[in-house]
Amino acid sequence: MDKQLQLLKEMTDVNAPAGFEQPMTQFMKGLFENDGIKTIQDNTGSIFGVKEAASNHSIMLLGHLDEIGFMVTEITEKGFIKFTNLGSWSGTVMTSQKVTILTRKGEVRGIIGSKPPHVLPADERNKVNPDAMFIDIGTANREETLNAGVSVGDAITPYSEFEVMANPNYLLAKAFDNRFGCSAAYEVMKDIKHNITLYSGAVTQEETLSRGAITAANLLKPSLAIAIDVCICSNTPGMEQSGQAKMGEGPVILLSDAWNIGHVSFRRYVEQIAQENEIKVQHDYLTGGYTDAGHVAVSNNGVPAITISVPTRYIHSNVSMMHREDYNGAVMLLKKVVESLDDAAVERIIKQEI
Repeated sequence: MDKQLQLLKEMTDVNAPAGFEQPMTQFMKGLFENDGIKTIQDNTGSIFGVKEAASNHSIMLLGHLDEIGFMVTEITEKGFIKFTNLGSWSGTVMTSQKVTILTRKGEVRGIIGSKPPHVLPADERNKVNPDAMFIDIGTANREETLNAGVSVGDAITPYSEFEVMANPNYLLAKAFDNRFGCSAAYEVMKDIKHNITLYSGAVTQEETLSRGAITAANLLKPSLAIAIDVCICSNTPGMEQSGQAKMGEGPVILLSDAWNIGHVSFRRYVEQIAQENEIKVQHDYLTGGYTDAGHVAVSNNGVPAITISVPTRYIHSNVSMMHREDYNGAVMLLKKVVESLDDAAVERIIKQEI
């Protein structure tokens, strides 16, 4: 396994759902410090590597640290665990899936229990009720579950191992949403030439209404911002009419999402950089989802903000699949954009002269 694959494996292996991002904050801090890169953090745990320049302007590249997950809300007398969502889940992808409960004593494996079809009435076999779900860690009663270390308020994450698929460009893991963005933000910082100050890192609680983007943007006060996140992948059965982005055909520049219209001048600038460097890009838009660009765009006096994505299969489930060349294209595009910017270019973008 090469260094890049090892980085992606280690990042996706970290268990850090929304509100419980500290393990990822520390992981990112270690990466930056090992490379001698100064860091800055807000009080929620959002963290950025900093490369300063003698300039009037700065750019913020932000992935998000958190993944979707759950939180323990109740332990029943029979030892089963009730839970609530951290982030958006569909019940159709939850039943019979392995999870990891993050207790103070360590990790505890469990499974989201479900009834076998043999005992379900015909009218219930195709219905899913998340409120009726529970987690089974293999205990006989409440006391055994408590003795295993499980407490109300503990975080829960999906369990899935990192794997390279039959085509080695296809990578499978939990939490590419959004360890893709974390990894890309880190890789951009390496060996980059820059004329404006660069903040590159990741924020907390994107999956729960993008809260960390607000505090981080207020801390950094960037001139420009690019959110780095996953997007819908349309080249799987049944998804052909649900989007335009296809896995393996390059990074995606989002035109808009539920919270943000990509800043037109900045988008055009990025498109120009992609063309000049022969980086293949795609375009898409989201009607039912958002990225951190939305909150950064309305921070301070307003920030030109866009989102650069990669098409990712099976997001917001226990597993996700990403194409390595889309990832590399996104990293290359982000680097070229940052390296091309100077104070004059930033001013032209802000004044919408492009």
